[in-house]
Amino acid sequence: MTRIIGGSAGGRRLRTPPGEGTRPTSDRVREALFSAVQAWAGTWEGLRVLDLYAGSGALGLEAWSRGAEAVTLVEHERRAIAVIELNARDLGAPVDLRARAVDAVLATPPAAQERYDLVLMDPPYPLGEEELAEVLASLAAGWLAPDALVVVERGSRSPEPRWPALVEAWRSRRYGETTLWYGRAAASPPPEEV
Repeated sequence: MTRIIGGSAGGRRLRTPPGEGTRPTSDRVREALFSAVQAWAGTWEGLRVLDLYAGSGALGLEAWSRGAEAVTLVEHERRAIAVIELNARDLGAPVDLRARAVDAVLATPPAAQERYDLVLMDPPYPLGEEELAEVLASLAAGWLAPDALVVVERGSRSPEPRWPALVEAWRSRRYGETTLWYGRAAASPPPEEV
């Protein structure tokens, strides 16, 4: 059973997609993740959150429950999209669901005022390190607000993600078979190309 841990929807249950295509983040790992984000941000108010490889939407919906200003979920698997829609409807969560592949969404960066303060990534464990590095590079090329936090969930046997030049490794925490890798964006985003 997956549930919202804290905030206005704390304790509410979430559906999860059927089959083995997604693997929900455990309550223990989510609680540790959101405690770390709370310590980093101090408040959820005003935060813009991007949840890549959203699965059931649990990470983005948890951010919404805790008070994030805007939450965008990106997922391409049809069954997972249907579950996200149901979960968001049941919670009354006004999230922006982008039903496309992550690389397709990241191909067009948002306007500067719509960049994200927090990016949560729980890619499928089979996602290759090279592909993960490309996604992180795309994020750094116009998706991150100054001082943004990027959190990558990976299997504990996976190496540290290859952070792009504008994102520096901050810390990592291991929880059994899961490791959370945290990176922080540079204080100033790259200049806009003309």
